[in-house]
Amino acid sequence: MLVKNKNWKWIIIFMIPITAMYTAFFIYPFGFVFFSSLNSWNGISSMEFVGFENYSKLLQASTLQISARNNIIWSLSLGFLQIGLATIIAFILARRPRFWKTLRTVYFVPKVISGVAIAMLWKAVYNAEYGALNAVLTLITGQEWSHNWLGAFNTALPAIIAQEVMYIGYFMIIILAGVMSIPTSYYEAAEIDGASVWQQETLITLPVVWGIIVTAMTLAMAYGLRHFEATFLMTGGGPGHSTSTLALMMYDKIGARKLGEASTIGTILVVVGFFVIVTLNKTLGSKSLTGEDQ
Repeated sequence: MLVKNKNWKWIIIFMIPITAMYTAFFIYPFGFVFFSSLNSWNGISSMEFVGFENYSKLLQASTLQISARNNIIWSLSLGFLQIGLATIIAFILARRPRFWKTLRTVYFVPKVISGVAIAMLWKAVYNAEYGALNAVLTLITGQEWSHNWLGAFNTALPAIIAQEVMYIGYFMIIILAGVMSIPTSYYEAAEIDGASVWQQETLITLPVVWGIIVTAMTLAMAYGLRHFEATFLMTGGGPGHSTSTLALMMYDKIGARKLGEASTIGTILVVVGFFVIVTLNKTLGSKSLTGEDQ
C-alpha cells in the first residue's frame, strides 16, 4: 500500500540544490549544444540558423559512420572484455591466494599513472623498428617481425583497444569490494553441501554481485563512448580515419572552427550514449541472475 509521505516539503527543499546543479551543468549545456547544432557557427561571428542541415551533412559522411562504429566497438570492448577480465581477477583475489594483496596493488597501480604516459609507452611498444612487441614475436617465432601495428588498417584499432582493455584495476577494486562483503557463511554452507569452487562462484558470488558488475559495465561503456586520449596520442585517428572516434572528430571540427558541426557530433554522441546505456540496463540490469527484480 502506498503511504503518503508527510515530509514532501523537506524532500522538495533538499532536491532544489541537486536539481539546480543538474540544470546548470547538464540540461543548459546540452540545450545550448543542441541549439548550436542547428546553426552554422565559427565561434566568433553570429550564428546562422540552418536547421538540420548539419545533421544531414554529417550523417552522410563516411568519417562519422566510421567514428560511430569505432565508438560502439570501444564501448562493447570495455564493457564486456575489460569488465570480464576484472570480474575474473576479482573472484580469484577474493579467494585470498598467496600474495593477493600485492597482486591487488599491482593491478591497480596503472590507474594512478598518467594516461598520456601510458599511451606514449604503448606507442613505443608498437613501434615497427624498435618496438618491444615485434622483438618478442621475433624471439618466439625465430622470424623477423617489423609490423607497423599502429599504421596498418587491420591492426591499428585492435592495438589501441588492447592496451586499454588490460588495465582492469579500477573496476577490479569495485567488484572485489563487493565480493569480499559476501558473508563467508554462504561459502561454508555450500562446501558442506559439496559445492565445488566453480559452483560457489557461479551460484553464490556472481548473482550477489551482479548489480555491481552491471554498474561497472555501464561506467566502462560510457568511457568507451567518449574515448579520446589514447587514440589522439597514438594514431590521431589514422590511418585513413580507421581509428577515429566521435570525440576525436568533434575535436577536429572545433580546431577547424566549425562549431556548429562540432555541436552536432556532440549531440549525436549524447543520444547514442543514452540509448546504449539504457539498452544495457534494460537487458542486463533489470533482473538479477536469480530472476528477481533489482
